[in-house]
Amino acid sequence: MNTPLRESPRNSGSVRLRGALGNRQMTMIAIGGVIGAGLFVGSGKAIHQAGPAVLIAYAVIGALVVLVMRMLAEMAVAQPETGFFSSYAARELGPWAGLSVGWLYAYHWCVVIGFEAIAGATIVHQLLPSVPTWLAALVVMAALIAVNATRVESFGSFEFWFSMIKVAAIVAFLLIGLAAILGAAPGTSTPGLANLTGHGGFAPGGWLPVLQASLVVFFSYFGTEAITIAAGEAKHPVEAVRTGMRSVVWRILLFYIGSIAVVVTLIPWNATAVTESPFVAVLEHLGIPHAAPVMNVVVLTAVLSCLNSGLYSSSRMLYSLARRAEAPAALARTTRNGVPVPALLLASSVGLATVVANYFLPTSTVFDFLLQSSGSVALVIYVSITVTHLRGRARLEREDPVALTVRMWAFPLLSLLVLAVLLGIFGGMAIEDSSRRSVVLTLTVTAVAVIAGAVHQRRARRAHTMVSNDPKTSASPILRT
Repeated sequence: MNTPLRESPRNSGSVRLRGALGNRQMTMIAIGGVIGAGLFVGSGKAIHQAGPAVLIAYAVIGALVVLVMRMLAEMAVAQPETGFFSSYAARELGPWAGLSVGWLYAYHWCVVIGFEAIAGATIVHQLLPSVPTWLAALVVMAALIAVNATRVESFGSFEFWFSMIKVAAIVAFLLIGLAAILGAAPGTSTPGLANLTGHGGFAPGGWLPVLQASLVVFFSYFGTEAITIAAGEAKHPVEAVRTGMRSVVWRILLFYIGSIAVVVTLIPWNATAVTESPFVAVLEHLGIPHAAPVMNVVVLTAVLSCLNSGLYSSSRMLYSLARRAEAPAALARTTRNGVPVPALLLASSVGLATVVANYFLPTSTVFDFLLQSSGSVALVIYVSITVTHLRGRARLEREDPVALTVRMWAFPLLSLLVLAVLLGIFGGMAIEDSSRRSVVLTLTVTAVAVIAGAVHQRRARRAHTMVSNDPKTSASPILRT
């Protein structure tokens, strides 16, 4: 069995994070981390790839996300004091795994920060053509860095209202779309199944494009686990994780699958407008006045929400790694308000670098690169969570079964099935030309993280052995603990 996690003594005297987030804010944090440019912008690319069959990709990947989040909820509720799922990996698989998963997760969110900043800047440029995209991205980044640098309550308040706006907009979109599908909207007739079965059929390119679209879908769904990151600063962490995981998942599935179903039912999947902006395309098709500017404001709010959540999640993961001596000690430093500003600045640096790159490169070039370099990393994170759960559940059943108040369904069969499907999707992406570049990049980043974790673990063990063999230190009861 692995040695229990212990906090690095070098950080034991610093200010800790503050428990100030309420349950409502925690719920909106989970929603805010997942509904962003991936739904409003990236879904158009997925629809273009797979046609109406993209619904299968969203349903299957959504079900996998539900199961993975159930595993994560079980671990978080059973031992909430760890706070971050990289800690679970370190405890169950070894310090190398905790360091690898933590840095991969932080890397992913750092990339997402740049992705969302560019998406938001593009929308600002559409609303205000005189403002260049690089300047809009810089202003957006600076504003949200300032929000996150004050105190955690500021992050929670902004995230709550950002999420409320976009959830209200999606609900309105679903109601309008449902009315149009039923033929109840003024001036429209029900399309029936014409757009679902016509224009080449339900799966016009076969089922391989559906697998290819899974990369976009994974990128879109990733972020629900942010609630376990924020649990470290919640007023009631156990309750927040338990209720958040149970209530958020079905809402996200409704928003995603429901919204995509409305799009592919009302408009031909191969329409140019769908690829560019599926939500605007539907509203303009239904004759909704000022659809484009209104939807752009909503999408901008969603992007800001996801960017806000990304800054928070990546900075807290870096802080957690530093507390465990798996990152530079400076990243564990906090202000008097309990904000890890050095970790926040490092997390935002990739986004700022992306803004600079966007000044020299076309927006589409940067956007596509970020999508390819981060989507498969999300898949690796899901695999690591699943493996960690399989190991941790077996240990808890032996040592502390009472702690399992939230249990994964049909364990271990569903957990093993999730692992098999995740690996199958990864393998399918590896053999496909269009997604191979993303897989290669992901494996390269993962290999670097694993090697760094293994080296760190070996050095830590060597240092521990030297201290244990030193007669001057071995006599100290403090150092023997």
